[in-house]
Amino acid sequence: MDAVTVTDLVVHRGARPVLHEVGCSVPSGQVTGLLGPSGSGKSTLLRALVGAQRVRSGTVTVLGHPAGSAELRSRVGYVTQAPSVYADLTVRENARHFAALYGRGTAAADAAIADVGLAEAAGQLVGDLSGGQRGRASLACALVGEPELLVLDEPTVGLDPVLRVELWSRFHALAAAGTTLLVSSHVMDEAGRCDRLLLLRDGRLLSDSSPAELRARTGTDDLEQAFLSLVRTTEGASS
Repeated sequence: MDAVTVTDLVVHRGARPVLHEVGCSVPSGQVTGLLGPSGSGKSTLLRALVGAQRVRSGTVTVLGHPAGSAELRSRVGYVTQAPSVYADLTVRENARHFAALYGRGTAAADAAIADVGLAEAAGQLVGDLSGGQRGRASLACALVGEPELLVLDEPTVGLDPVLRVELWSRFHALAAAGTTLLVSSHVMDEAGRCDRLLLLRDGRLLSDSSPAELRARTGTDDLEQAFLSLVRTTEGASS
């Protein structure tokens, strides 16, 4: 069963089209990567999934409900590129605040902080943290509600390679426990860490497939080269 189904989604920003009849799906209990260069429409698509984006036409169904429905508020976690936490509170205070909103206790908040590797920084003000640490604090606040669907907009930006590996390990552990994750990135080497890939360029979906299917389709094991092959094929077809 798919956690998310997008059909013929069109989004304009002013008079400029941002998404062109995008159709895709996100399987339940897997890590789906939304990859493409900066400006390709990734964040716009994610906002449409969580009901924060006005759409011109098309449908977005999330966990059996229209995107943005009240029924989804406690079932979907969303981590934006800009950390959505309070700079004047500590990491622990932020996590416990969001835990209370979800009806969870302090133990759940402390566990979420540990899960993102911030236990030693739990008493620090968020405003004093590095950019990468603030991003992880924001992730902890989303995890504390144990959402069925976790939508992450470029969560590994600014992280060193060790932390990126640790975070991806956490993503797969969440998926193994039943959480569905949609993770956007403009770093193509993260494509191989995903169970399924959505490749976006200039607001158009180039591929909705597994990494293995994409390699077979393009005849290369290098996923970055596979993406470039799709771009060349698309440009050749439109010329």
